[in-house]
Amino acid sequence: MKFSHTLKTSASPERIWSIWIDVENWPNWDTELLNSYLEGNFGLGAVGQLTPKKGRVSTFKISEFDPRKSYTFTVRLPFCSLNVHRYLSSQSGSTYFTHEVFFQGFLAFMFGLLLGRRFQAVLPSVMENVKRIAEIEDKL
Repeated sequence: MKFSHTLKTSASPERIWSIWIDVENWPNWDTELLNSYLEGNFGLGAVGQLTPKKGRVSTFKISEFDPRKSYTFTVRLPFCSLNVHRYLSSQSGSTYFTHEVFFQGFLAFMFGLLLGRRFQAVLPSVMENVKRIAEIEDKL
């Protein structure tokens, strides 16, 4: 299962990026999280933990990283992985930002059904939260 959501914003790409890499503040806009933290600096190989409102605490790892453009973090699940890929682009003075979720591995289909539908349902509002915060901060 794979799905994504893209929004256009007047906020700068730098503002969106700064929100995305501020792991400790992810629960401020991701309504599914109670807590999140990162050990060390945000970059390739960095490890952190996510505490969802429903479910178990999960460890994640930054598995792909292109500074100020994109990153992917990966959560290991039994016989599967959950991957969250976030990336930015600019066009005609606007910023476009995308949040993509996909499952890989032997049990990807099962976890896609168990977790994916819920993630997909809340993704538009989570993205709107990022947009709202970014646009407010860009005006300050």
